[in-house]
Amino acid sequence: MESLQVQHYMNHYPVTFSPDMVVQEASLRFLKTKQIGGPVIDSNNQLVGFLSENDVLSKMLDSIYHNKHFAYVSEMMRKDVLTVKPYDSVIELGQTMLLNKPKVYPVVDDDGNLLGTICRNDVLRAIDKHIRSGETADKLSHKSTA
Repeated sequence: MESLQVQHYMNHYPVTFSPDMVVQEASLRFLKTKQIGGPVIDSNNQLVGFLSENDVLSKMLDSIYHNKHFAYVSEMMRKDVLTVKPYDSVIELGQTMLLNKPKVYPVVDDDGNLLGTICRNDVLRAIDKHIRSGETADKLSHKSTA
């Protein structure tokens, strides 16, 4: 099952944010990269949260109504972030994605350092690639026990 590890399908260069970034800068990053969410990291590349387009949109709409145009990523980000390891199974992640809301998962090493992200589209691409190559669940299961 080695070929179906997260590390082979993850985005190594995701959009990232810092906790002290203002909402307008975060919005520009989303607009430039067309990504739907990204990890919030500290100066040591440690994952401290996750920011989605929805979080930014909500804050920007709120700022229009309340005429408050200044907010930090740290005020908007989610702190309880579901993460995966580079050696995790793409198949198991796909099953997890069916049960949980996040569409993008930060990939971290055993020390909590950000390595990249993996999204539903990456998982779909990985599974599609293996189906097209003729590898069925039986063959993949046999590989992991050999």
